[in-house]
Amino acid sequence: MKKSIILRIIIGMLALCLCILALTIAYFFNTDIETKEPRQMIEECEIHTYTYMERNVFTITKKNVEKSENQKYILYFHGGSYVAEATQNHWKFLENVVKDTGYIVIMPDYPLTPKYHYQDVYHMVEPLYKKIIETVGSENVILMGDSAGGGLALGLYEKMAEESVPLPVKTILISPWLDVRLENKNIREIEKRDTILNKETLRLAGIAYAGNDGINSYLVNPIEGNVSALQNIKIFIGTDDILNPDCYLLNEKANDENGDVEIKEYTNAKHIWIIDHNSEEEITKQAYNDVIEELKES
Repeated sequence: MKKSIILRIIIGMLALCLCILALTIAYFFNTDIETKEPRQMIEECEIHTYTYMERNVFTITKKNVEKSENQKYILYFHGGSYVAEATQNHWKFLENVVKDTGYIVIMPDYPLTPKYHYQDVYHMVEPLYKKIIETVGSENVILMGDSAGGGLALGLYEKMAEESVPLPVKTILISPWLDVRLENKNIREIEKRDTILNKETLRLAGIAYAGNDGINSYLVNPIEGNVSALQNIKIFIGTDDILNPDCYLLNEKANDENGDVEIKEYTNAKHIWIIDHNSEEEITKQAYNDVIEELKES
């Protein structure tokens, strides 16, 4: 037991140091981190890239499939603590989603901190969302994201609801980061089991993302938004994820105000375990199949 605690402390300290180093380098060298197309070409899907507001937007479609009249689109925001670009796991996960649903995935390369802050991100994703629903109809759009991307997806949903913009037919959040302040007292107990995330490392990234004025904004912490407007929100979360308690807090707030937030919890699951395409664990396969079922019911 003592060895595992010591190992966890060492891993946490290393993660904290690496995060500080990455943020420092990016800050002083004004680094603009960008998502690139996957190193290995996706075999059964096609990736098209176009520029929107000086950023790349990727669309992933299944090869040799004609669009139907009611073609569904997934607007997907990748995770990475608002600091990191999409990973190979993200690309593989989205390839599988496209293959298994026939839907088209749209993944924007939104601006990342510390060079950019939340205002810069919304400056891109808000008009992009509006353009997409004007083109294909909100009834054909599913909003989706993991980790920080899940927080961004929900913050965007709340902002669109505030502006009376048509909302997506469904919103699916995987291990969403709903509050960058991480002040929920129930996090302390789960920290003992979470071997993926480090609270203090996340807090540093969250402070950088929030900039000078956003640390208490619902756009940064969607748990503070108008939860009564939330409809058809599905959250996939593991028990061993420090972001779990805020998911339940959001669920409680929404239920109190007639919002519609449903949690699908998986015992012993870690952070964003669903997108780990290398995992052979049954819990990963089951959760992935559940996500696909939710998508097909949209």
